[in-house]
Amino acid sequence: MEKEILFADRLHELRNTAKKQANIVTKEQVEEAFAEFDFDKEKLDMVYEYLKKHNIGVGEPVDAEENLTGEEKDYLQMYLEELSALETVTGGQKEAFLLQAMAGEETAQERLISIFLPEVVDVAKLYTGQGVYLEDLIGEGNVALTMGVKMLGAFNDAKEAEGALIKMMMDAMEEYIAENAEADKKDKHMADKVNKVADAARELAEDYGRKVTVEELAAESKLSVKAIKEAIRLSGGKIEDLEND
Repeated sequence: MEKEILFADRLHELRNTAKKQANIVTKEQVEEAFAEFDFDKEKLDMVYEYLKKHNIGVGEPVDAEENLTGEEKDYLQMYLEELSALETVTGGQKEAFLLQAMAGEETAQERLISIFLPEVVDVAKLYTGQGVYLEDLIGEGNVALTMGVKMLGAFNDAKEAEGALIKMMMDAMEEYIAENAEADKKDKHMADKVNKVADAARELAEDYGRKVTVEELAAESKLSVKAIKEAIRLSGGKIEDLEND
């Protein structure tokens, strides 16, 4: 169990390292992270596959658009066309706006939002293929950006402030993915509960030749009355073979 926890920690550390390196890690960094596990090539390949699944490149960037659906590609093209109308700035101008935003100038903060909108897209593409829509990832990133430009006063220089904005976007997207995964897990758990009761009710109804009551199902199965009623509630009273009082 301790090794499993340590393995999970190493994966988490690698993902954090990748965050700071444009979502890329080197083979040397991977091998060093798992050196004490004495992994063979097959197990290291599994680690590389895990990293790729999370859009982390090993030695080179992954194709960030590989996991996009056709609908997402259409949305991305349309959104990028809208962003192309925004006025571009030079690196020096961006730095100047960052410094002004750090000083609390609201006009510069608003300007920074439009400057960084394309970067939100680039960050969002790194998180595709993880069970959420690209449009939602961009939305979460945009919210983080809008809030973040007002929080730059705590940083020492423009480069640090820019890095902080990117991290805020990434953190917001990761949190959204985690929340979505938890919601999916809960949905599956509820569906499993309903299906278990529905299957048992169907089998008993076939034996009886009619719908069955909660009490009959509880008596003839290992399901409790409480569990059956909970399943009825979760299904909105739509378990076909159960009498719904």
